[in-house]
Amino acid sequence: MSPQKQISENVILHLENVSKIYKMGEVEVPALKDVTVEIRKGDFVAIIGASGSGKSTMMNLIGCLDIPTKGTIYLKSHDISKMSESNLAVLRGRTVGFIFQQYNLVPSISAFENVLLPLEFLEYDEAVAHERVTELLELVGLSDKKYNLPSQLSGGQQQRVSIARSLASNPEIILADEPTGALDSVTGTEVLKTLTKLWKEQGKTIIMVTHDLHLAQYAHTIIELKDGRILRITENKKHISEVE
Repeated sequence: MSPQKQISENVILHLENVSKIYKMGEVEVPALKDVTVEIRKGDFVAIIGASGSGKSTMMNLIGCLDIPTKGTIYLKSHDISKMSESNLAVLRGRTVGFIFQQYNLVPSISAFENVLLPLEFLEYDEAVAHERVTELLELVGLSDKKYNLPSQLSGGQQQRVSIARSLASNPEIILADEPTGALDSVTGTEVLKTLTKLWKEQGKTIIMVTHDLHLAQYAHTIIELKDGRILRITENKKHISEVE
């Protein structure tokens, strides 16, 4: 069992005095400096900032892909730095779905098989897994493309496969890293509408890392980083909420 801390039940992620220092030879490079923040269940959060502000580092820590040099991160009250790698992998696999800028699809297998991958990793029953993948491809409007290889899909379609894959294990958190960075503006807007729909209709916690201030306007909460520190946290009451 991993150590747990009692935090508010509506908080899904809690970073407490978190710092991350990378060593480059004899030189220490601080990427995050004493960050404390809570992310509530069911929120749509944008993490913004210039290149080098600490966005990618914060994303890796939030997604349990890395552990802090100092401080503590609680995911659903579990202290991730005290967990074994195997237990952390299971918690991450069931709690966090990832969407990447470059899709990260396996080029040699179909859209269906790409979405199936995380369920195979988590050893889901085959019949249950196949039914789940079919539902997800229908959700993102790609039922007719399930046997296509990634190379036979447009950029927007590949990102929708990536979104379906991120939802495979029904995670509570969707972590999107520059999700429209490789797309044109029209296709990017469609992807943001899909994320908004998941937030509003399925209650997913969406955490999006972006340098694009327009995309950040889809979020309800905006966390701005500068030089590894939180500059400000604002509630965006005018977030773009239209889902067509």
